[in-house]
Amino acid sequence: MNNSTITAWALRPAEPEDVEAMAELRATVMRPDLERLGRYDEHRVRQRLRDVYAPEHTSVVVADGEFAGCVTLRPVEDGLWLENFYLSPTLQGRGIGTAVLRSLLARADEEGVAVRLDVLQGSAARALYERHGFTEERQDPIDVFMVRAPAR
Repeated sequence: MNNSTITAWALRPAEPEDVEAMAELRATVMRPDLERLGRYDEHRVRQRLRDVYAPEHTSVVVADGEFAGCVTLRPVEDGLWLENFYLSPTLQGRGIGTAVLRSLLARADEEGVAVRLDVLQGSAARALYERHGFTEERQDPIDVFMVRAPAR
């Protein structure tokens, strides 16, 4: 893939067999932040995704016809929980993550529900979420918990 902005992306429903590609992507994407926090564990970083994988609430990001990422939007008592949102590092910074996030937030707005997520302390992803209306609810030494009310 070239370095220009990619406009050919889509979401498709995840399948049970997508879990290993997603676990590998999670390990790649999260490694720098987890190492910075002294929390990187080669096995646990993959196993945590496997343990919570819910294909019925997960979409695979496809860019130029190839696996490019994943995202889960899981129903919870007070809205939706956004998790496991990972995009291949070679595709980051091209607007795909923003476009995917916008499409998910539009769905939440249609349903009139809040979206919550957590992001690692110091993660560059926090700025993306803040640009889309997420605000900090609370934090601990590892995570920042954020919420976005539905657009009216």
